[in-house]
Amino acid sequence: MGNRASDCATPAPTELAKEGALRRKRPLSSAALIEAALGSSSASHPYHGAVPADLLHLVRHGEVFNPTGVLYGRIPGFHLSDLGHKMAASAAKAFTGRPVTALYASPLQRAQESAQPWSESFGLPIVTEDRIIEPTNKFEGTKVQFPRLLLQPKIWTWVYNPLRPSWGEAYKSIAARMDAAMKDAWNAADGGEVVMVSHQLPIWMATRAAAGESLFHDARKRRCSLSSITSFQLVDGAFTEVAYQDPTEGLLASSVDLGAV
Repeated sequence: MGNRASDCATPAPTELAKEGALRRKRPLSSAALIEAALGSSSASHPYHGAVPADLLHLVRHGEVFNPTGVLYGRIPGFHLSDLGHKMAASAAKAFTGRPVTALYASPLQRAQESAQPWSESFGLPIVTEDRIIEPTNKFEGTKVQFPRLLLQPKIWTWVYNPLRPSWGEAYKSIAARMDAAMKDAWNAADGGEVVMVSHQLPIWMATRAAAGESLFHDARKRRCSLSSITSFQLVDGAFTEVAYQDPTEGLLASSVDLGAV
C-alpha cells in the first residue's frame, strides 16, 4: 500500500498542552463516539489509581522481508529485512533521552522485532498486545492487482462493500480495539510516555478516529510510513494526535513497502 511521507518534530510539552486545548473545541471525534457506544470510561478503569501517561506513540514496524510481494497480513514467518532492522533501531534512537515507561507490541514477528531496539534502549519488557495486531484480510497470501483481480468471479463477494470493507475486518472494529488498547495502556502507565508497535492500517484507523474523519479512505494515501511514529494525548476521554514523524526518512527511499492490508 502506498504512503505519503511527512515529517514533524515532536512538540514540547507546553506546545502539546496548547494544541490539546485548541482541539478540545472541535466536535466529538470518532474515538469519542466509539467510547460512548461501548460505554467505556477512563474514570472507571481498573488502573485509575495509577498516574496516566503523558504521551502515547504508535510506531509502525520496519521493512519486511517479502521477496514475492504478497499481502502478508497475519501469515507467520514474515520477519524484518536487514533494512527493516536498521529502521526499527533508528526509530528507537530518535527517542533517546525521552521518558518512555511502557512498551507494547503486536504479536506478529515483524512488530516484535521492531520493538526489540526500544526494549534494549529503555530497559523495558515487550508486552504483547493482541488488540493492536494486523487486521484479517481475505486477500492474505496473494498479490493484489486491480483491476485484473476483478476478473476472478470467486472474489466478487469479497469486494461488494469497500466502505466496511467486505474483504476483511471492519474499519469500525479496528478503530474500537485500537482505542481500547490505547486507553488501557495510557491508564496503566506510571507517567511518562508509552510506545506501542503496530501496523499501518490499525495506526491509520486510530489516527482517523482521533481526527473525527471517516474511517473509509484511499489506502494509497495513508500517512503511515515504515517505522513512522504517530503521537497522541488523551484529551477529555478521546485521543488527539499531537505529532507525526518519520525518524527513518533517510532509509525510506531504498525501502519496499508492500504487503500491508
